Amino acid sequence: MDEDPAETNRDLRAADGPDPGVDVLEERRHLISLAFRMLGTMAEAEDAVQETYVRWYRMSQEERDAIEVAAAWLTRVASRVCLNVLGSARWRRESYAGPWLPEPIPAHAVSGLSATVTDPADQVTLDDSVSTALLVVLESMTAAERVSFVLHDIFAMPFNEIAEIVGRSPAACRQLATSARRRVQQGRDRRVSRAEHDEVVTAFATAARNGDLAGLVAVLDPEVVWRSDGGGVVNAARKPVVGADRVVSFFMGLLTKYPQAAVREQATPDGLGFALWDEGRVIGVVTLEVVGGLISDIRTVMNPHKLTLWN
Repeated sequence: MDEDPAETNRDLRAADGPDPGVDVLEERRHLISLAFRMLGTMAEAEDAVQETYVRWYRMSQEERDAIEVAAAWLTRVASRVCLNVLGSARWRRESYAGPWLPEPIPAHAVSGLSATVTDPADQVTLDDSVSTALLVVLESMTAAERVSFVLHDIFAMPFNEIAEIVGRSPAACRQLATSARRRVQQGRDRRVSRAEHDEVVTAFATAARNGDLAGLVAVLDPEVVWRSDGGGVVNAARKPVVGADRVVSFFMGLLTKYPQAAVREQATPDGLGFALWDEGRVIGVVTLEVVGGLISDIRTVMNPHKLTLWN
Protein backbone atom coordinates (compact mmCIF):
# COMPACT_ATOMS: atom_id res chain seq x y z
CA MET A 1 0.00 0.00 0.00
CA ASP A 2 1.14 3.52 -0.66
CA GLU A 3 -0.33 4.96 2.52
CA ASP A 4 0.98 4.18 5.97
CA PRO A 5 -2.07 2.98 7.96
CA ALA A 6 -0.57 4.28 11.19
CA GLU A 7 -0.20 7.75 9.68
CA THR A 8 -3.78 7.65 8.41
CA ASN A 9 -5.06 6.57 11.80
CA ARG A 10 -3.21 9.45 13.47
CA ASP A 11 -4.70 11.88 10.96
CA LEU A 12 -8.18 10.54 11.62
CA ARG A 13 -7.75 10.87 15.38
CA ALA A 14 -6.46 14.40 15.04
CA ALA A 15 -9.47 15.36 12.93
CA ASP A 16 -11.89 14.02 15.51
CA GLY A 17 -10.18 15.14 18.68
CA PRO A 18 -8.57 13.13 21.51
CA ASP A 19 -9.59 9.48 21.61
CA PRO A 20 -9.48 7.66 24.93
CA GLY A 21 -9.98 4.42 22.98
CA VAL A 22 -6.64 4.74 21.15
CA ASP A 23 -5.75 1.23 22.36
CA VAL A 24 -7.89 -0.11 19.50
CA LEU A 25 -4.72 0.18 17.41
CA GLU A 26 -3.33 -2.68 19.49
CA GLU A 27 -5.86 -4.93 17.73
CA ARG A 28 -4.19 -4.34 14.38
CA ARG A 29 -2.07 -7.50 14.47
CA HIS A 30 -5.10 -9.65 15.28
CA LEU A 31 -7.14 -8.02 12.52
CA ILE A 32 -4.38 -8.47 9.92
CA SER A 33 -4.05 -12.11 10.97
CA LEU A 34 -7.77 -12.66 10.50
CA ALA A 35 -8.05 -10.74 7.24
CA PHE A 36 -5.06 -12.47 5.64
CA ARG A 37 -6.57 -15.90 6.17
CA MET A 38 -9.85 -14.70 4.71
CA LEU A 39 -8.42 -12.90 1.69
CA GLY A 40 -5.10 -14.58 0.90
CA THR A 41 -2.86 -11.54 0.34
CA MET A 42 -1.32 -9.02 2.70
CA ALA A 43 -2.32 -6.10 0.47
CA GLU A 44 -6.00 -7.04 0.62
CA ALA A 45 -5.72 -7.74 4.35
CA GLU A 46 -4.14 -4.32 4.94
CA ASP A 47 -6.89 -2.63 2.93
CA ALA A 48 -9.61 -4.45 4.88
CA VAL A 49 -8.10 -3.49 8.22
CA GLN A 50 -7.60 0.09 7.07
CA GLU A 51 -11.29 0.27 6.12
CA THR A 52 -12.18 -1.13 9.55
CA TYR A 53 -10.27 1.61 11.34
CA VAL A 54 -11.68 4.28 9.04
CA ARG A 55 -15.18 3.21 10.09
CA TRP A 56 -14.16 3.33 13.75
CA TYR A 57 -12.74 6.85 13.58
CA ARG A 58 -15.60 8.17 11.49
CA MET A 59 -17.97 7.53 14.37
CA SER A 60 -18.58 10.23 16.92
CA GLN A 61 -16.98 9.91 20.34
CA GLU A 62 -20.41 9.24 21.77
CA GLU A 63 -20.94 6.34 19.36
CA ARG A 64 -17.55 4.87 20.23
CA ASP A 65 -18.21 5.19 23.94
CA ALA A 66 -21.41 3.19 23.49
CA ILE A 67 -19.46 0.18 22.22
CA GLU A 68 -18.85 -2.15 25.14
CA VAL A 69 -15.93 -4.15 23.70
CA ALA A 70 -14.01 -2.30 21.00
CA ALA A 71 -11.97 -5.38 20.02
CA ALA A 72 -15.12 -7.38 19.34
CA TRP A 73 -16.59 -4.52 17.29
CA LEU A 74 -13.42 -4.28 15.21
CA THR A 75 -13.39 -8.04 14.58
CA ARG A 76 -17.02 -8.01 13.45
CA VAL A 77 -16.51 -5.06 11.13
CA ALA A 78 -13.27 -6.44 9.67
CA SER A 79 -15.02 -9.76 9.04
CA ARG A 80 -17.90 -8.03 7.25
CA VAL A 81 -15.45 -6.03 5.14
CA CYS A 82 -13.66 -9.27 4.19
CA LEU A 83 -16.99 -10.91 3.39
CA ASN A 84 -17.79 -8.06 1.00
CA VAL A 85 -14.35 -8.29 -0.60
CA LEU A 86 -14.74 -12.03 -1.10
CA GLY A 87 -18.03 -11.38 -2.86
CA SER A 88 -16.19 -9.62 -5.67
CA ALA A 89 -12.94 -11.56 -5.42
CA ARG A 90 -14.00 -14.36 -7.78
CA TRP A 91 -14.48 -11.91 -10.64
CA ARG A 92 -11.11 -10.30 -9.91
CA ARG A 93 -9.41 -13.71 -9.78
CA GLU A 94 -10.94 -14.66 -13.14
CA SER A 95 -9.68 -11.44 -14.75
CA TYR A 96 -6.21 -11.90 -13.21
CA ALA A 97 -3.27 -12.26 -15.63
CA GLY A 98 -2.53 -15.99 -15.41
CA PRO A 99 -3.11 -18.24 -12.39
CA TRP A 100 -3.93 -16.45 -9.12
CA LEU A 101 -2.14 -17.87 -6.08
CA PRO A 102 -2.32 -16.84 -2.42
CA GLU A 103 0.61 -14.87 -1.08
CA PRO A 104 3.36 -17.12 0.34
CA ILE A 105 4.39 -16.24 3.88
CA PRO A 106 7.99 -16.53 5.13
CA ALA A 107 8.37 -18.96 8.02
CA HIS A 108 9.82 -16.18 10.19
CA ALA A 109 6.68 -14.08 9.67
CA VAL A 110 4.21 -16.73 10.83
CA SER A 111 4.42 -15.63 14.46
CA GLY A 112 3.29 -12.19 13.35
CA LEU A 113 0.13 -13.79 12.03
CA SER A 114 -0.62 -15.74 15.19
CA ALA A 115 -4.13 -16.97 15.81
CA THR A 116 -6.00 -18.21 18.86
CA VAL A 117 -5.84 -22.00 18.91
CA THR A 118 -7.82 -23.52 21.75
CA ASP A 119 -8.00 -27.18 20.72
CA PRO A 120 -5.03 -28.52 18.74
CA ALA A 121 -6.92 -31.76 18.05
CA ASP A 122 -9.74 -29.92 16.31
CA GLN A 123 -8.02 -26.94 14.72
CA VAL A 124 -5.40 -26.50 12.06
CA THR A 125 -1.91 -25.73 13.30
CA LEU A 126 -0.59 -22.20 13.21
CA ASP A 127 1.74 -22.92 10.28
CA ASP A 128 -0.89 -24.76 8.30
CA SER A 129 -3.40 -21.97 8.80
CA VAL A 130 -1.26 -19.67 6.62
CA SER A 131 0.09 -22.33 4.24
CA THR A 132 -0.43 -21.91 0.53
CA ALA A 133 -2.00 -25.37 0.41
CA LEU A 134 -4.73 -24.39 2.89
CA LEU A 135 -5.31 -20.98 1.34
CA VAL A 136 -5.79 -22.63 -2.06
CA VAL A 137 -8.50 -24.83 -0.55
CA LEU A 138 -10.12 -21.78 1.08
CA GLU A 139 -10.16 -20.07 -2.33
CA SER A 140 -12.46 -22.80 -3.63
CA MET A 141 -15.09 -22.11 -0.95
CA THR A 142 -18.00 -19.71 -0.97
CA ALA A 143 -17.43 -16.47 0.92
CA ALA A 144 -19.78 -17.57 3.72
CA GLU A 145 -18.01 -20.93 4.08
CA ARG A 146 -14.59 -19.34 4.24
CA VAL A 147 -15.58 -16.70 6.78
CA SER A 148 -17.39 -19.23 8.97
CA PHE A 149 -14.45 -21.63 8.92
CA VAL A 150 -11.79 -19.00 9.60
CA LEU A 151 -13.72 -17.34 12.43
CA HIS A 152 -14.69 -20.59 14.16
CA ASP A 153 -11.92 -23.09 13.48
CA ILE A 154 -8.97 -20.71 13.56
CA PHE A 155 -10.17 -17.87 15.78
CA ALA A 156 -12.60 -19.84 17.99
CA MET A 157 -15.52 -17.44 17.54
CA PRO A 158 -18.90 -18.91 18.61
CA PHE A 159 -21.48 -19.50 15.89
CA ASN A 160 -24.03 -17.08 17.32
CA GLU A 161 -21.53 -14.25 16.75
CA ILE A 162 -20.55 -15.56 13.32
CA ALA A 163 -24.25 -15.60 12.39
CA GLU A 164 -24.46 -11.83 12.95
CA ILE A 165 -21.55 -11.29 10.59
CA VAL A 166 -22.59 -13.70 7.83
CA GLY A 167 -26.28 -12.90 8.05
CA ARG A 168 -27.40 -16.49 8.55
CA SER A 169 -28.60 -18.57 11.48
CA PRO A 170 -26.08 -20.10 13.91
CA ALA A 171 -27.14 -23.55 12.69
CA ALA A 172 -26.47 -22.55 9.08
CA CYS A 173 -23.05 -21.17 10.02
CA ARG A 174 -22.22 -24.38 11.86
CA GLN A 175 -23.11 -26.32 8.72
CA LEU A 176 -20.99 -24.02 6.57
CA ALA A 177 -18.00 -24.47 8.86
CA THR A 178 -18.49 -28.23 8.94
CA SER A 179 -18.57 -28.39 5.14
CA ALA A 180 -15.45 -26.22 4.92
CA ARG A 181 -13.66 -28.27 7.58
CA ARG A 182 -14.38 -31.47 5.65
CA ARG A 183 -12.80 -30.04 2.52
CA VAL A 184 -9.78 -28.80 4.45
CA GLN A 185 -9.35 -32.19 6.11
CA GLN A 186 -9.53 -33.99 2.78
CA GLY A 187 -6.63 -31.89 1.57
CA ARG A 188 -4.65 -32.50 4.73
CA ASP A 189 -5.28 -36.24 4.58
CA ARG A 190 -3.73 -36.38 1.12
CA ARG A 191 -0.50 -34.74 2.18
CA VAL A 192 2.41 -36.56 3.77
CA SER A 193 4.13 -35.66 7.04
CA ARG A 194 6.40 -32.63 7.16
CA ALA A 195 9.46 -34.91 7.46
CA GLU A 196 8.54 -36.91 4.34
CA HIS A 197 7.65 -33.71 2.49
CA ASP A 198 11.06 -32.23 3.21
CA GLU A 199 12.82 -35.47 2.26
CA VAL A 200 11.14 -35.55 -1.16
CA VAL A 201 11.80 -31.84 -1.79
CA THR A 202 15.45 -32.32 -0.78
CA ALA A 203 15.73 -35.15 -3.32
CA PHE A 204 14.27 -32.78 -5.95
CA ALA A 205 16.83 -30.10 -5.00
CA THR A 206 19.73 -32.57 -5.14
CA ALA A 207 18.69 -33.80 -8.57
CA ALA A 208 18.36 -30.21 -9.78
CA ARG A 209 21.84 -29.27 -8.53
CA ASN A 210 23.33 -32.32 -10.26
CA GLY A 211 21.46 -31.76 -13.50
CA ASP A 212 19.90 -35.19 -13.00
CA LEU A 213 16.81 -35.04 -15.19
CA ALA A 214 15.86 -38.64 -14.47
CA GLY A 215 16.15 -37.91 -10.74
CA LEU A 216 13.83 -34.93 -11.11
CA VAL A 217 11.23 -36.97 -12.95
CA ALA A 218 11.50 -39.73 -10.35
CA VAL A 219 10.19 -37.51 -7.52
CA LEU A 220 7.38 -35.96 -9.57
CA ASP A 221 3.86 -37.33 -9.87
CA PRO A 222 3.25 -38.17 -13.55
CA GLU A 223 0.36 -35.66 -13.48
CA VAL A 224 2.18 -32.98 -11.45
CA VAL A 225 0.92 -29.44 -12.01
CA TRP A 226 3.11 -26.31 -11.88
CA ARG A 227 1.28 -22.99 -11.52
CA SER A 228 3.05 -19.63 -11.80
CA ASP A 229 1.71 -16.30 -10.52
CA GLY A 230 3.35 -13.29 -12.14
CA GLY A 231 0.25 -11.12 -11.85
CA GLY A 232 0.96 -9.56 -15.23
CA VAL A 233 3.81 -7.66 -13.55
CA VAL A 234 6.61 -10.08 -14.47
CA ASN A 235 6.77 -12.79 -17.11
CA ALA A 236 5.35 -16.09 -15.92
CA ALA A 237 3.53 -19.03 -17.48
CA ARG A 238 -0.05 -17.92 -18.13
CA LYS A 239 -1.32 -21.53 -18.04
CA PRO A 240 -0.51 -24.40 -15.67
CA VAL A 241 2.24 -26.77 -16.82
CA VAL A 242 1.02 -30.36 -16.51
CA GLY A 243 3.03 -33.61 -16.52
CA ALA A 244 6.42 -34.60 -15.11
CA ASP A 245 8.40 -34.25 -18.35
CA ARG A 246 6.90 -30.84 -19.12
CA VAL A 247 7.48 -29.62 -15.58
CA VAL A 248 11.15 -30.64 -15.72
CA SER A 249 11.57 -28.82 -19.04
CA PHE A 250 9.83 -25.76 -17.62
CA PHE A 251 12.02 -25.82 -14.50
CA MET A 252 15.26 -26.08 -16.48
CA GLY A 253 14.04 -23.29 -18.75
CA LEU A 254 13.35 -21.14 -15.70
CA LEU A 255 16.94 -21.60 -14.53
CA THR A 256 18.19 -20.65 -18.01
CA LYS A 257 15.94 -17.60 -18.06
CA TYR A 258 17.47 -16.30 -14.82
CA PRO A 259 21.16 -17.30 -15.11
CA GLN A 260 22.28 -14.83 -12.43
CA ALA A 261 19.66 -15.97 -9.95
CA ALA A 262 20.31 -18.39 -7.10
CA VAL A 263 17.77 -21.04 -6.11
CA ARG A 264 17.95 -21.71 -2.38
CA GLU A 265 16.07 -24.15 -0.22
CA GLN A 266 13.68 -22.21 1.98
CA ALA A 267 11.51 -23.09 4.98
CA THR A 268 7.86 -22.16 4.41
CA PRO A 269 4.59 -22.90 6.25
CA ASP A 270 4.07 -25.61 3.59
CA GLY A 271 7.37 -27.27 4.48
CA LEU A 272 10.62 -27.04 2.58
CA GLY A 273 10.38 -24.96 -0.57
CA PHE A 274 12.61 -22.68 -2.63
CA ALA A 275 13.36 -18.99 -2.92
CA LEU A 276 14.70 -17.50 -6.13
CA TRP A 277 17.21 -14.75 -5.36
CA ASP A 278 18.55 -12.13 -7.76
CA GLU A 279 20.75 -9.18 -6.78
CA GLY A 280 20.02 -9.58 -3.10
CA ARG A 281 16.25 -9.78 -3.46
CA VAL A 282 13.76 -12.61 -3.54
CA ILE A 283 12.12 -12.59 -6.97
CA GLY A 284 10.20 -15.84 -6.61
CA VAL A 285 8.96 -18.28 -3.97
CA VAL A 286 8.17 -21.92 -4.72
CA THR A 287 5.95 -24.02 -2.46
CA LEU A 288 5.33 -27.68 -3.13
CA GLU A 289 2.75 -30.29 -2.20
CA VAL A 290 3.78 -33.92 -1.74
CA VAL A 291 1.22 -36.71 -2.03
CA GLY A 292 2.05 -40.40 -1.86
CA GLY A 293 5.77 -39.72 -1.79
CA LEU A 294 5.71 -37.67 -5.00
CA ILE A 295 5.45 -33.95 -5.72
CA SER A 296 1.92 -33.37 -7.00
CA ASP A 297 1.71 -29.56 -7.07
CA ILE A 298 4.30 -26.83 -7.51
CA ARG A 299 3.27 -23.22 -7.00
CA THR A 300 5.54 -20.32 -7.89
CA VAL A 301 4.74 -16.74 -6.92
CA MET A 302 6.77 -14.14 -8.80
CA ASN A 303 4.35 -11.23 -8.55
CA PRO A 304 6.50 -8.70 -6.63
CA HIS A 305 3.39 -7.33 -4.88
CA LYS A 306 3.09 -10.71 -3.15
CA LEU A 307 6.74 -10.88 -2.08
CA THR A 308 7.00 -7.77 0.09
CA LEU A 309 7.42 -9.78 3.31
CA TRP A 310 10.37 -11.63 1.77
CA ASN A 311 12.28 -8.45 0.97
